[in-house]
Amino acid sequence: MSDAVKTTGLELRSKITAEGELLLSLERVPTPQPGPGQLLVQVQASPINPSDLGLLLGPVDMASLSASGSGENAQVRGRVAPQRLPALRPRLDQSLPVGNEGAGLVVKAGPGAEAYLGKTVAMLGGAMYAEYRLVGAADVMVLPQGASAADGASCFVNPLTALGMVETMRREGHSALVHTAAASNLGQMLNKICLKDGVPLVNIVRSAEQAEILRKIGARHIVDSTAEGFVSDLTEAVAETGATLAFDAIGGGDLAGQILVAMETALNRKAEAYSRYGSATHKQVYIYGGLDVSRTRIDRSIGMAWGVGGWLLTYFLQKIGPQDAQKLRDRVMAELTTTFASHYTAEISLTEMLQPATIEAYTRKATGEKYLVTPHKG
Repeated sequence: MSDAVKTTGLELRSKITAEGELLLSLERVPTPQPGPGQLLVQVQASPINPSDLGLLLGPVDMASLSASGSGENAQVRGRVAPQRLPALRPRLDQSLPVGNEGAGLVVKAGPGAEAYLGKTVAMLGGAMYAEYRLVGAADVMVLPQGASAADGASCFVNPLTALGMVETMRREGHSALVHTAAASNLGQMLNKICLKDGVPLVNIVRSAEQAEILRKIGARHIVDSTAEGFVSDLTEAVAETGATLAFDAIGGGDLAGQILVAMETALNRKAEAYSRYGSATHKQVYIYGGLDVSRTRIDRSIGMAWGVGGWLLTYFLQKIGPQDAQKLRDRVMAELTTTFASHYTAEISLTEMLQPATIEAYTRKATGEKYLVTPHKG
């Protein structure tokens, strides 16, 4: 198994300088050797998630991107506005590896981890847009027999996020959910979980085409934010489900506020007496994405029992502890090719990631489009 391992491997790097220049490049680095309890994995598949784009491109002006060179000498440069640099201070002038999660073949194993040799595993921990990745055996999940690296490449971020949303609902005493950008890969997984677990779910989409995607997998409550009667439709769906918790992938604009208003309106329909303070039932919106980076606007006609906050998978897993986190991972493995199956628009190599046309494609964040990086392609 170790005979085919190269002495060096390519790794994608992102750097933003103190002068505000973004540089994307491929760096050839020595292949690391596994120590006790460690594995050397040949990365075969790694998805491009929205969270990956945040590190890969930062707040770059997309119109400023330009490419030069070819093959492993390819580079992409762009400009970051001066006013954005203070928030980036901890990362300035550092060449950072990219790629949150991935899957691949264990080609070397250190002492105590020999049982993993030759197995296909899923990984989380960054630096996955690379030909090789050194990881601890305790930090991987062995894929089920017959599952490919592509099957397991996206088995951390989206599946655990969807499960984490349902688990958050239960732990915080809610009984139903609202989810925005609901026709995404993650949104489809969340629908399958909620249908299987009997959790009422209100899906907010942005087109009739997205609504049809969800109808085909059995979604029951779908509202289109571009429709003329959106606010009324949303209120009716919230009233029918009793949802008082929402997860918002959009972030900016009026949508979070509209959800809270719909929840308050639905709750007040059942009120037996008028209260100047509004409903006493807490309503919560968690923003977990940033498809819209403008200001989040909240209409204060939502009573006094409400909250808007951020939600991040990493923090959630830390909060629930390793035992409960493992239960979620076990469910992902058990339903890897059903509930948690991911579908990809295209497979691209490390060098193709630095081609302007490909960058334009995978940064669109279009519903139904998801790109898979295959570092050994070509």
